[in-house]
Amino acid sequence: MPKETPPRWRKRTARFVEIAELAGVSATTVDRVLNERGSVSAQARERVIAAARQLAVPRLLPDTQHGLVHIDVMVPGSDSPFFRRLREALQRSVQMLDRRVVVHRTMLDAADEARLPASIDASDTHNRRHRRAALIVTAQDTPEVRAALAAAIARGEAVVTMVTDIGGIDRLHYAGIDNLRAGHTAGYFLGRLAKPGRVLLLPARLDYRAHADRIEGCRAHIARHFDHLVCEDACIESLDQDERCYRAVTQAVSAASKGTKGINGTRGGKLTGIYNTGYGSAGIEAALRKAGLAGDVVWIGHEMFDAHRQYIDAGIMDIAIDQDPDGQVISALQHALHACGIVERASADEPVEFRVFCSANVRHSAYLRP
Repeated sequence: MPKETPPRWRKRTARFVEIAELAGVSATTVDRVLNERGSVSAQARERVIAAARQLAVPRLLPDTQHGLVHIDVMVPGSDSPFFRRLREALQRSVQMLDRRVVVHRTMLDAADEARLPASIDASDTHNRRHRRAALIVTAQDTPEVRAALAAAIARGEAVVTMVTDIGGIDRLHYAGIDNLRAGHTAGYFLGRLAKPGRVLLLPARLDYRAHADRIEGCRAHIARHFDHLVCEDACIESLDQDERCYRAVTQAVSAASKGTKGINGTRGGKLTGIYNTGYGSAGIEAALRKAGLAGDVVWIGHEMFDAHRQYIDAGIMDIAIDQDPDGQVISALQHALHACGIVERASADEPVEFRVFCSANVRHSAYLRP
């Protein structure tokens, strides 16, 4: 006599029991998760779905996340071309996200930077109406910022640094270029293109780790490979200001023309190269034109935008190293979404690749919308 086939519901119940045993929860909890009935903690939900996947349950499984996922993005509200491009890239990416993901964007002006640690702190309940799952931040590397980010990480928030990294914290990911390698790249092109003489290293802001790394990388590469060049630091940080860049270049040109020692006390000959890690490019261009050196001094800068394209086309700027803001935003969001359980596979834990532009490959359409 043939065996009686068990009812379909029994087979399903047995499967639920297997999932429950593997996940360490009750069969009732498994039923609630897989059939999306009732309230279940996020941890139990993740364990049930992971167990169902491991057992290859032949059904469409719900997402590990239930409800809205809130991600805060805090970036400078600077009007510089790069940060304008970064905000446009963020806007484009956010429009493509799942509706369950809510991105709260905070644009920080110069005055806000001092208050950034308080903004990061989730105890600032006056401004917080949601539970933050992840934080993407571009900020100065200060003790106060490090402490605030460490506290956020301790609360279980996924922290991603973007554009410039923050040292001494267990952040999830750094979504930005390798600025040391960017500096090495600048040093390589200066060494290959510039005649013997002095190279002016002009940092934008040394309280941002990105700019300090670029200067360090350039200096190290030239010292190691090109003994016909002598690096000297500008006496001021440019702060991305045209006037400060103009003054720094004019001072370097004057020192060279008089045969005096450079800013570092060295006698390296005339000025033959400039590496500017930020903006203030109009000041550099004006100083070179006034000195009659436009096109004679090798000039390496950062970021592609319309003014730099014009300087490259005119033969005044030689190379622009671009950070690829779209790539940085995508990298930051991918890692944050994976940490939140929205994206199943993590992206590679590598820096964003930067791009190098010269007269042969700049585009002729606008880099920024009017």
